[in-house]
Amino acid sequence: MPELSEPNELSDESLSTALKTPAFSGVRRGPLVEGERVSITDPKGRRHSVTLAHGKAFHTTKGLIPHDDLIGGPEGVVAVSTGAMPFTVMRPHLEEYTVSMPRGATVIYPKDASYILMFTDIFPGARVLEAGAGSGALSLSVLRAIGETGTLYSYERRSDHAEIAAKNIRTFFGGEHPAWQLTVGDLNESYGGEKVDRVILDMLAPWECVDTAHRALEPGGWLCVYVATTTQMSRTMDTIRAHRGWVEPRCVEVNVREWHAEGLAVRPGHAGRGHTGFVIHARRLADGVYAPIKRHRPAEGAYGEEYDGPRPPGV
Repeated sequence: MPELSEPNELSDESLSTALKTPAFSGVRRGPLVEGERVSITDPKGRRHSVTLAHGKAFHTTKGLIPHDDLIGGPEGVVAVSTGAMPFTVMRPHLEEYTVSMPRGATVIYPKDASYILMFTDIFPGARVLEAGAGSGALSLSVLRAIGETGTLYSYERRSDHAEIAAKNIRTFFGGEHPAWQLTVGDLNESYGGEKVDRVILDMLAPWECVDTAHRALEPGGWLCVYVATTTQMSRTMDTIRAHRGWVEPRCVEVNVREWHAEGLAVRPGHAGRGHTGFVIHARRLADGVYAPIKRHRPAEGAYGEEYDGPRPPGV
């Protein structure tokens, strides 16, 4: 697990040097500057996230590396500690930043975020509503995808989580992202009536917001729900079905397995990434159009105790 360190926001002067291309991408070129985060990796692949500052040093059991030896130089160098241990020094990319940044709520990990972006079809200029901003991990990926011409409406119930998310996003992009609008409050109570192309729910009880998501989405828009447990997943999917304003929901989990390949030693790695959550997708139907009722017999109570709408035969 990467070592966590509190990020410092870059000064305007540093930004003019470090933010080369393109605007609000989070990508930096040119010499390393004070206030930047770098990933320092040892020969065993252990990665440390460090914020550069004049006069400070990165300490290891094999000696130290002065930050001043890195500031002003290029990334992609091999820095040798005072104990003769070599370390590679790189700027962190989005995946590295996401898993090492300060957090209040558990983040949506990159393997799930990449699936969400592809299968929710997030595009440049898209209008996206996100409920449950958490620490801002998925917000970073969405903002990178929609660019400056899109809009991300983020709702977060907890003000402390919202503050962490805002700081993480400012640090990564080098300032306030023009496409981001953050609201502290419950989605059902604070929804401002905006019409969007995509809705993403990451919360404890997403089934409570299915109707609000339907009101917010344009016909044909995608709803994506991220939950951690099977009970959350089951209740959410049944609520979407009972609403009948959606196509049949689909649920997946994403597992990643690394491989070790060195000479004749080719085998699965030990650092596979298993279950972190379920990703549910459903697409909004037009107003006044209802999904066909599934003809198979569901489990007893599958539509909820309060559901009084049409049911398949025998239910």
